[in-house]
Amino acid sequence: MDARNYGQLSGLPAAKKLFADILGCRQEQVFVGGNASLQLMYDCIAKAYTNGLLHSERPWCQEQGLKWLCPAPGYDRHFKVVQSFGFELVTIPMTPDGPDMDAVEAAIQDPKVKGMWNVPKYSNPQGYIYSDEVIARLAAMKPAAPDFMLMWDNAYCIHELYTDFVPFADIIFLCEEAGNADMVYEYASTSKITFAGAGVACMAMSVANLEHLEKLIGVQIISFDKTNQQRHVLYLKDKENTLALMKKHAEILGPKFRIVGEKLAQGLGGLGVANWNDPAGGYFVCVDAMEGTAKRTLALCAAAGITMTPAGATFPYGIDPKDSNIRIAPSMPLVAELEQAMEVFCICLKMAALEKLGL
Repeated sequence: MDARNYGQLSGLPAAKKLFADILGCRQEQVFVGGNASLQLMYDCIAKAYTNGLLHSERPWCQEQGLKWLCPAPGYDRHFKVVQSFGFELVTIPMTPDGPDMDAVEAAIQDPKVKGMWNVPKYSNPQGYIYSDEVIARLAAMKPAAPDFMLMWDNAYCIHELYTDFVPFADIIFLCEEAGNADMVYEYASTSKITFAGAGVACMAMSVANLEHLEKLIGVQIISFDKTNQQRHVLYLKDKENTLALMKKHAEILGPKFRIVGEKLAQGLGGLGVANWNDPAGGYFVCVDAMEGTAKRTLALCAAAGITMTPAGATFPYGIDPKDSNIRIAPSMPLVAELEQAMEVFCICLKMAALEKLGL
């Protein structure tokens, strides 16, 4: 086939194979298209809204009072996607093992609950890895909605900072084994492997789901950029070579994450004004400041010239009920800049805590 020509809507076979090997699923379950996994997520929900999914009784636009489960702290762009379609966002507390499954299993008894966001490995922003028990319970769920979407954003599937590759479960196989073959939709991209905005994105799901969505996607586009897919295949080659590239990334990112951890320990350790995680992978560090001080901390940082993700962004509707969660993204600054920024951050957090305590 000619990568320069139209056709092959679901992607070049070599690109499908590359992503299948990385995700641990089968090649025929993979759709490769565009450069951003978020766009694919949005498009799947848009298709459900306008046309309905494989097991939908009607398009979602014909239903009222729809809800979506949002583990929080979580990814603000996930929340905004479903919010833009009018869904009620239902907060699910996160634990070190993943989402609170008792809360999830209770919520899905409502047929108005149509889906759930998940970042199962090095979750955004806490860096948690879902436990095997949580993953098994998710795969075995029996939602009241027949067209429930288990959205599985595996954005950091090969993004280790300090260790060799940590294997993860094939959620598509587990759902199939549990009788839920059509429930899960998995996503990934090379945005943090090659270039943001110029990479390749994919989604993986049951063959039946893929066939249904291809009919709908085929109306809006003849095919995606296959020359870019071919470029990535020639450069990344296979899973082994891609993991070797990620080790080079880790040589750059690992020291930055260590700086964040060291500066937090030096500046805030033992004071009782903040807790934080030391993730083994992903792209973020999550700090929980004293209740009622996150916005003030970031306002002080901004006054000192340091721009960070807004307080509350990691919760549905941008509202953190405790005003405590802060997401740190250390990947962009130079090491020297990051050291200085973290020192200022710690000072600002302590100032906000002192103000809160009236001292």
